[in-house]
Amino acid sequence: MQLGHLNQIIPQEKDFKVELARYWQPENRFVIVGSVGAITRLIAPIIRGKDLDPAILVLDPGGEHVIPLLGGHSSGAERCALELAAELGGTAVITSSCFYERRLPVDCFGEAWGWRRSGTAESWRNLMKNQARAQPMRVMQNSGDRRWLNATIFPLIDMVEAGSIDFFIGPNHYEGCSWHPPTLWIGVGCERGTSITVLRRGIARSLDEAGLAIEAVAGLATADRKANEPALLALCEENRWLLRTYAAENLATISAPTPSETVFKEMGTASVAEAAALLTVGNKGSLLQTKRVYHASKSEKGAVTIAVAESTIAIAPQRGELHLIGSGPGDPALLSNDCKGALSRCSCWVGYKLYLDLIEPLRQPEQIRFDGELTKERDRCSEALELACQGARVALISSGDSGIYGMAGLALDLWLQRTKRERPKFQVHPGISALQLAAAKVGAPLMHDFCAISLSDWLTPWHVIEKRIKSAATGDFVIALYNPRSKDRDWQLAKTQDVLLKYRRHSTPVALARQLGRENESIKLTTLEALIPEQVDMLTIILIGNSSSYSKDGMMLTPRVYTGTQ
Repeated sequence: MQLGHLNQIIPQEKDFKVELARYWQPENRFVIVGSVGAITRLIAPIIRGKDLDPAILVLDPGGEHVIPLLGGHSSGAERCALELAAELGGTAVITSSCFYERRLPVDCFGEAWGWRRSGTAESWRNLMKNQARAQPMRVMQNSGDRRWLNATIFPLIDMVEAGSIDFFIGPNHYEGCSWHPPTLWIGVGCERGTSITVLRRGIARSLDEAGLAIEAVAGLATADRKANEPALLALCEENRWLLRTYAAENLATISAPTPSETVFKEMGTASVAEAAALLTVGNKGSLLQTKRVYHASKSEKGAVTIAVAESTIAIAPQRGELHLIGSGPGDPALLSNDCKGALSRCSCWVGYKLYLDLIEPLRQPEQIRFDGELTKERDRCSEALELACQGARVALISSGDSGIYGMAGLALDLWLQRTKRERPKFQVHPGISALQLAAAKVGAPLMHDFCAISLSDWLTPWHVIEKRIKSAATGDFVIALYNPRSKDRDWQLAKTQDVLLKYRRHSTPVALARQLGRENESIKLTTLEALIPEQVDMLTIILIGNSSSYSKDGMMLTPRVYTGTQ
């Protein structure tokens, strides 16, 4: 299981009922192998309610069917079942009306965007009942990405600025169903050794006074000198918040509403809490609450100063995920189970429009497409990384294998430029490359040493490409040519042919594979001399044999052993 579905396996010698009760928390997910009836009887005595129960998934012994038995929406069992089934090559048996009517699961969709939920189980239950009756939903959104509205939503969403609403998206505390994007930053100043209980109380009271929800907090901001403060570190760990710290000279550049001469003498800046919060949210952000000071009770230590600011964008890289998906040559049937599982997990699909079209049958209504343009690879990588840093689960999709002329390298380069604590999860999921499928279609041309060369000089100068072509020719490599010819690059293939003819026999077999894995797929065998560059385009991959390669009866073969070696 590549996505980390199983963090712990309960050994057979342990009392399963005891272990089940021990881990019976809403944030946990159990995958239990066995019959639905037996497992239902097993968990029935300890079921406590939607807000209190974990996700329970039942898997048959053959791994063919995954059933979300408990916590389908509230604990993410349905989404986990889809991921697990895709990875195992099985089927998720989902019986909820929301899934089969292709309705937006309003009670769980925000999690995949990195948002946190508030509201009672009863209020969410009533909202889902109204949605099932096809009643349009009135929604107010004050923060967070609005592109979730591009989902295939049924029933309709009516976005409003005031009046009665069905659910709310924003930083404010709302008595009802709410999703909270992580846009709030808590500026903190504290005495050394301040008790974590003082810090908790100060934050809770400040947020409550301002009418803000703790679920909307992205992190804490303070001075560098507080970077190792135990209470700050523990609270960030406890809530999965970021901690950002700043040098005193940087904090001193911020014009804070309530500066303090005492703080300046101690810290070298007249403001810590307000300045740190404002510095974090930037020029477009705003201070929602000026500083408040909270002191320790008799059983506590220290004091804390709290200020609250809001960013215009959500920031939660620790919740986000960036999955590099190799979608294969085009046919969804050739997509690996690993890739299918990752796609099922992600709320945002980023890629070139053609590649997204090819895997469109796999997309669920709540999953949003971000269609990009050809040659705009950096833009797509940047957009995908930004979404993941907001807390979203993102699939960045390449054709073939994302690590072979795909998006993985550029995405990783941008990811590595961020500090470790500002990086979302990063994972590459391999796919079937065009050269692999082309080879399979024509026989066995890659049975000896081979190389791949892209003829596109968009990112690599031609003199470097030409040097590689000559080296591959003199080294007697089987050669796979990517991006062989386009309307704007109509001479490189002919030049390559001329170079190779100086080192290879004219009868060297050549395979032309066009539109692999797609409806208009075509495969043609020719020779190096007979190759006509004008009949090749960007949708073609070319395989050129070595000195031992030959073609016969419509097949191409490169023997594994050179003549005379045995």
